[in-house]
Amino acid sequence: MSSSQSQWVSLTKAAARLNVHPATLRRWADDGQIACMLTPGGHRRFLPEDLDRFEAERRQIRRPAPIATVWAQEALNRTRRDVAKRPDNQQWMTQIDSSLREKHRLLGQQLLGLTLQFVSAEENSANDEALLEQARTLGRAYGEIGQSTDMPLTDALQATLFFRDRLMEVALQLPQTTKVSPEANLKLMRRITTLLNVVQLALAEVYETA
Repeated sequence: MSSSQSQWVSLTKAAARLNVHPATLRRWADDGQIACMLTPGGHRRFLPEDLDRFEAERRQIRRPAPIATVWAQEALNRTRRDVAKRPDNQQWMTQIDSSLREKHRLLGQQLLGLTLQFVSAEENSANDEALLEQARTLGRAYGEIGQSTDMPLTDALQATLFFRDRLMEVALQLPQTTKVSPEANLKLMRRITTLLNVVQLALAEVYETA
């Protein structure tokens, strides 16, 4: 074996060098993100200098995820997990059939996405009112679902309170799980509260005007 051939690194060793799973490195190589050589047997081999260059490029573009993105992902995971448990004390869950429960799930997804947009935007920006109007629309949709099943207002509000609790719990715990300043976390919670207040008031207005 020549000196140049002896420099090639196996997939497993290259992955360890980059501190990633071999399957991840295999995907990067197959996507053309990092150069490699295929042996006659179909095994991937990497040059150390290519690995070093690739890792340097990754360090340059790697940035901490914005606080809103970290919060949204954890909030989504928490909500999915808690909904799957189907807690008995959530009266609204037991009063609607599977089709309406699916509507609630879709509304929850829309509300999470809207909340992410709102907390990511600058306060008092031009988009604020447009986003808050979308929040009113979602609130009215929650109210219409509740009314269609003759659900009491208190039970209808439970659905949004259930969602609100998960979002706020995650926000409160962020300082324990990620680097976030008290000011940034306070802004996050204030924006969440502002949006969800609009949702809950719109829900209540549907009942009030019925």
